[in-house]
Amino acid sequence: MTRKMIALLKHAHGLIIFTGPTGSGKTTTLYSLLNETSHMFHRNVITLEDPIEKENDMVLQVQVNEKAGVSYSAGLKAILRHDPDIIMVGEIRDAETAKIAVRAALTGHLVLSTMHTRDAQGAVYRLAEFGVNMLEIEQTLVAVTAQRLVELNCPYCEGECSPFCYGYGRWKRASVFELLAGRALNASIKQARGERIHVKYRTLKEVITKGIALGFIKESEYSRWVHDNEET
Repeated sequence: MTRKMIALLKHAHGLIIFTGPTGSGKTTTLYSLLNETSHMFHRNVITLEDPIEKENDMVLQVQVNEKAGVSYSAGLKAILRHDPDIIMVGEIRDAETAKIAVRAALTGHLVLSTMHTRDAQGAVYRLAEFGVNMLEIEQTLVAVTAQRLVELNCPYCEGECSPFCYGYGRWKRASVFELLAGRALNASIKQARGERIHVKYRTLKEVITKGIALGFIKESEYSRWVHDNEET
């Protein structure tokens, strides 16, 4: 999954959206990818955030300030004049921001942003709700990821790991992802247009249940995932 996500950053232009509930780790994922692209591909990155959550010397970070007239839409318009390679928008939260982000993607920029949806497919419908037409979505959207933080379980030890276990002292939480790209993304867009088409890709539900079956994820995580989906 890491290799796939880094490979997405090689696109010269387009829109990549990261979805998930608050506290799912999507901002951390976004910063990690931006850091990698700065080191590996030496691309010019500008971020527009509200607020700036992590200071990063490798990229130019712009703080949204509504009182000073620096909204997401106004900030994006100013950033476009600097012609960066990659633009990171903290969150697509309204129609104006969505349309400007899509316009930036159409004019040769790679745009990364976050959105609050239940799953990866939901981002396609949310963009349509914001007034972005399906043709623009098809031309700009490169990929959508959805993620959750889950508690890990050692499949070899009952309870706490012994000092001799490989998992001793390691992090007890990890991110799980679903990635919607390529043919699956094209199928999702066609489905959002009203076409009767089956969309097949590995969902968060499948990843979590497989992790539970193999003993690496706690069983309670499935109930938590169901609860989060009911609230969304």
